[in-house]
Amino acid sequence: MASEQMHEFTDANWQQEVLESDKPVVVDFTAPWCGPCKLLGPIVEELAGELAGTVKMGKLNVDDNPQIASKYGIISIPTLLFVKNGTVTDQHVGVLQKDPLKSKIAAFAAS
Repeated sequence: MASEQMHEFTDANWQQEVLESDKPVVVDFTAPWCGPCKLLGPIVEELAGELAGTVKMGKLNVDDNPQIASKYGIISIPTLLFVKNGTVTDQHVGVLQKDPLKSKIAAFAAS
């Protein structure tokens, strides 16, 4: 991962890293073959560094972790899932530019 602030979420660590996190979590559902994911990925990584301490951000490869993707009904990627206190509070499907995404994450973290 480009940023030490980016987490790697998996089927195995989802409960601990996402649902039991003491911080709000933004999960980027992605795959190596996904073109739009390659556009969104660097933006998410950059924001992970900028917003460290406020939110936990990471990626989940849907090819390697089909259980979580299926459980949350992820059928299009990239999808961002916003999780707070173990509950999905919002999601966004598709690419977002940096400023609108940063505003969305800041509002989510503050809510």
